[in-house]
This record gives sequence, C-alpha cells and structure tokens, in this order.
Amino acid sequence: MAEDDSLLETPLYDAHVKAGARMVPFAGFRMPVQYTGIVDEHLAVRTRAGLFDVSHMGEVEVRGPRALDYLQHVTCNDVSKLVPGRAQYSALLLPNGAFVDDLLVYMLGEGDFLVVVNASNRGKDVAWMLERRPDAGVAVEDVSERFAQIAIQGPRAVEILRRVTGLDLEAMRYYHFAHGEVAGTRALVSRTGYTGEDGFELYVAADEAPDLWYALLGEGGPMGLVPAGLGARDTLRLEAKMALYGNDIDDTTTALEADLSWIVKFEKGDFVGREALARQREAGLDRKLVGFEMEGRAIGRHGYAAMLDGAPVGRVTSGTRAPFLERNIGLAYLPPALWEPGSEFQIDVRGRAEAARVVPTPFYKRPKK
Repeated sequence: MAEDDSLLETPLYDAHVKAGARMVPFAGFRMPVQYTGIVDEHLAVRTRAGLFDVSHMGEVEVRGPRALDYLQHVTCNDVSKLVPGRAQYSALLLPNGAFVDDLLVYMLGEGDFLVVVNASNRGKDVAWMLERRPDAGVAVEDVSERFAQIAIQGPRAVEILRRVTGLDLEAMRYYHFAHGEVAGTRALVSRTGYTGEDGFELYVAADEAPDLWYALLGEGGPMGLVPAGLGARDTLRLEAKMALYGNDIDDTTTALEADLSWIVKFEKGDFVGREALARQREAGLDRKLVGFEMEGRAIGRHGYAAMLDGAPVGRVTSGTRAPFLERNIGLAYLPPALWEPGSEFQIDVRGRAEAARVVPTPFYKRPKK
C-alpha cells in the first residue's frame, strides 16, 4: 500500500523509526502506536516510566490586554483563577453546551496564555477562536510548528527528570509548570499528563526535541524508562477515565453529560454554552458518561449499543482490556436509571448480549505516597 504523502511527521519521527516503532496515521501525522507492545508499554508506565511523543498536539498563543476576558468568554472553566505558572483543564463549547474541543490553558504571564488543543481539531479550533476574537486587545496565533511536546509519565518520572534538570520538581504541584533547562534544552515543564500517573509534559523548540528525547532515554533507560506509543496512551487514559475527543466527547455531547461539570464554572459569568448548560442542569440530564466493567470475557468497544431488556438505551464510547487492572472496562452514555454503581445492563457485542455492570470511576487511581 502506497504511503499517504499528506501525512505530517513530528520532529521525533526518525527516532521512532530507528527504535522499530509501528507507525500509523493519526490526526494527520505518522505516529508510533507501539514499540515492544501495548501491554508492555502500559505496564512500564504504571510501574516505572514511559516516554511519549505528543508533538502532534496543537499550541495556540492568546495575548493582549483583553486576553483574560476573551478566554473567560470562549472557555468554560474560570481562567481568572490562574496565576503565572498554573494551568487548567477546560473546553471550548458550542452554544448548545457541546464540545468544540477539550484543552489545557497555561497562564504564562499577565495577558499571555498558551492554549493546547487536540491535534485532530487544531484547524477547527483556531478558526473558531479567531471568529470570536474581539476587534482589538487580543491576538490569537497558531504556533504549533514551533513546538515539540514530550511526556514522561510514571512513578519514576520525578526521579528520572531530576537527573537532567535543576528545576525543583518536588515543589511543583499538579497542574503547575515552570521554565528551565532539561538536559541542556530550554523547556516549559508542566506537571500534567494523560495517563493517570504522576509525570510531566515538556514543551521545547521543535528542532531540539530529538536531543532531549535521546537524553531522557539515555538517563532513564537504566531506571526502566521506555518509549511508549499511542496504544498504551489510550489504554492508560481509559483506566484513569480521561475523556478522548471523538470517542467520549464531541459536538453532540455536552460538558454535563460527559461528567465534566467540574470544569463548568457557572458562577464566573457569561461564556459560550452557559445558557444551554444552565437549562440542562435545571431540567436534569437524560444521559451521562459512566464507567462499566464486563462480566465475562467480551469487550464492549466504541460504538457498541448498550441494552436493557433487549432495548437500546445508550452507546459505548470507549472500551478495552485494561492491562494493569486485568479487567474489561469501558465508558458509555447511559440513562439515569443506570448511573448507580452495580446497575446491570447488556452490551451488543457482534449480535450477542453480553452482561456488564456500572462501576465507580476512575477505574484506576495511582497509590498515594
């Protein structure tokens, strides 16, 4: 099969090929889905550490004297709570309260923010943001080409990263960040991630990413650090019940239905989608994203119908065999009668009604130190 010449490559593409990664098309890029195997990489992150190339993500600078007011209007979380050195999880919402995209907002300084969006939504997000920009006082610029992004995740992430940076990593709290040198490379170091483990996401100049990648593997390899691909990233985030755009959230699901009410700050004032979400909150939800576990060996996968007494009542958005938990888990939009943990229903798995039950989420929580 001929290669798709339209696919982009991250600055770390050659490193992945050299390491023997299996490359696949993803969000317009050629990306590594696995190196030694999804289960091996997943377990490495849960017990030691994994290194991920997430340079396909999009970065958007929002600057100017009206940047704060603008972001307060176009995102649902309360940006006024940020100070320089802090980040927050948030979303761009449509007027009906559904998702344009979920994202991270970093406050770099007064009137200076970095918004990190999903790769597959980058063009759409930037266009949407530009359409809602005021005539003056705010500049919105897609700066994705300048950045590479590397994530180091796992219980040994601090120990490994400490060896190559002078930053006080232990003092850096979750969703905080700092600028500093990592293995001689200037980086924004953020204590965030998409795996449910402790760890960091490093934003660096695109041309400096390969040197940093090899330096981290060279330092961390003896401590169990391995490169990890998109496959493990997906199973890890599902165990931690972190939403995936295109599966669990999209432009047909509202932030309240997605069980993300904690990022919706009604009290901050007006924002896009607020009126629709306020009405939905008042009327009550007809469906919500909940976690389930299969009773047998079958796996309920994305798009499968959730059934009750032979009638469809919802749909599965994500499902897999959880490598660390050794259970078949998933997420589904279900009606209120099935929200309580222990509620039983069925999933149509290729024409067979397979038993499932609702369970508390997240499925996995890392041990407290």
